[in-house]
Amino acid sequence: MHPLLLGLRHVALNVRNVQASVSFYCSVLGMRVEWEPDPDNVYLTSGGDNLAIHKLPEGSIPDAVQTLNHIGFIVSRPEDVDEIAALVHAHGVQLVEPVRTHRDGARSFYFRDPDGILIQLLYHPPISNAR
Repeated sequence: MHPLLLGLRHVALNVRNVQASVSFYCSVLGMRVEWEPDPDNVYLTSGGDNLAIHKLPEGSIPDAVQTLNHIGFIVSRPEDVDEIAALVHAHGVQLVEPVRTHRDGARSFYFRDPDGILIQLLYHPPISNAR
């Protein structure tokens, strides 16, 4: 990575219902509102990152196959994956893929947000241990 880059810490999502997405990311993943310039645009943070929630333009329909595969949230310890999986389940969110440990020592699971965007919750040693 170029030495001036700090990492991929900003993602912008187009969503059908801004408030439903804000509620999901805040209640399920503990993010907080950083800035809300208007009802169609809300910026969330968990501290060192920024997730922009934008209203999908009227009349537009997301493609059946999206180019974004998934977004990921990193945790510090493998056991944090299990704790957050239980929290996600407690919010009534179905897991797309159950918690599992990968051959490289990573541990993760997948679930979807209100717009069906796939989210990976991940302990990944090279990234998690760098924090």
